Amino acid sequence: MGWQLLDAHQTAESAELVISTFEMLKDVIRNQFAKTIKESFERIRELILTTLNSPAFKEACQTIEGETACLFVVRRGKFLWWFSIGDCALYLFHPELSALNEYQQNHRSFYEWVGRVNTFDLPVPCYSEGRKELRKGKNHLLLTTDGLIECPNTDFGNPKEICKPFESYSNDDSVRNLLEEIKEKNVRDSTTIISWFVHIEPAATLPSDANG
Repeated sequence: MGWQLLDAHQTAESAELVISTFEMLKDVIRNQFAKTIKESFERIRELILTTLNSPAFKEACQTIEGETACLFVVRRGKFLWWFSIGDCALYLFHPELSALNEYQQNHRSFYEWVGRVNTFDLPVPCYSEGRKELRKGKNHLLLTTDGLIECPNTDFGNPKEICKPFESYSNDDSVRNLLEEIKEKNVRDSTTIISWFVHIEPAATLPSDANG
């Protein structure tokens, strides 16, 4: 399964361009899921880079106003892969990781966008990517734009505060509660949240001395 989170600035034209571009490639992307997990991650990565770096796409970027952060996330089996341009955030909540204060998976990077100002116009395009093995049991994945994290009069810069509502309410109600709270606290920026749970059966990697 795959998700795409965008955070456009100035106008929505940059987000619309990215969405329409990858919408035309949906059958090609879907075909990658017939391959092995490792190969599908590599092919999707290659497709994203080739598309965003193509002369046609870069020329289209110069005809619009504004730019967008982009976060692409794919999960297959117990593995997660992401490709990040800009400052959207990807969180993974699991008790084993929380015990070690591990929550955010990607690196929020400022001054990176796709659009009129375009990282792919640089001699060296700037982005980050990563892979993560999900833990055995219930994994909670959450993507958000920076409106939630930077909302005044809240502590949502702390991932522990973001996951608290999900401990007592359903996924839908928790997302709704977060959005209502930041609205009440005069959030400065529009906010998109994507949240879902995945139950993983296979055991995850542990150190060789875990049982010793």
